[in-house]
Amino acid sequence: MSATFTGIDRDTLAGIVAADIPAGSFVNLGIGLPTKVSNFLTPGSGVQLHTENGMLGMGPEALGDEVDPDLVNAGKVAVTELPGASYFHHADSFAMMRGGHLDICVLGAYQVSARGDLANWHTGRPDDIPAVGGAMDLAIGAKQTFVMMSLLTRDGSAKLVPECSYPLTGLQCVSRVYTDLAVFLIEPDGVVVRDLFGIGYDDLAALVDVPLVDGTGR
Repeated sequence: MSATFTGIDRDTLAGIVAADIPAGSFVNLGIGLPTKVSNFLTPGSGVQLHTENGMLGMGPEALGDEVDPDLVNAGKVAVTELPGASYFHHADSFAMMRGGHLDICVLGAYQVSARGDLANWHTGRPDDIPAVGGAMDLAIGAKQTFVMMSLLTRDGSAKLVPECSYPLTGLQCVSRVYTDLAVFLIEPDGVVVRDLFGIGYDDLAALVDVPLVDGTGR
């Protein structure tokens, strides 16, 4: 089923998320796909990237001679620093996250429910290793939580679901879901489809077992 629709690649998706982050925002990028967003932020936008391992002012991913093994993000990816970057204790970093000082966090997910519940730390399978990290603190502490994920699992099931079946990270915390096939806004009146990528609205509605609102203006 998933092979029928090509959608967009991860770099293109990261660029879309980056363009949606308001200038001057304080933002945390979760491990995995969200880390790509740092490579697409406009220089001079004033967006300050925070890492849970204790850095504010993270720049794009480090390449070649830029790599410093002591300068990594929370996902152990080598990164650069912007002028004015600062470093602090891990506990202070979590105090920033829990204290409501971040405007946006961008996280990956296993599932997001129609009301914005997030499941991203465990599939519930006995042989899987839990990986909660700071996700619970970020999802609840940030003013907005954006999710980046592929829309479909390997077996073609949608990750946007009526109710999460995996262990929850946070309740009603997700405001936007960015996927390879569409961008969804989680709003009080329902799940609004803002953008479509390589798929028609009717085909998308058939893939997702959640009532959708067409906000594409087609």
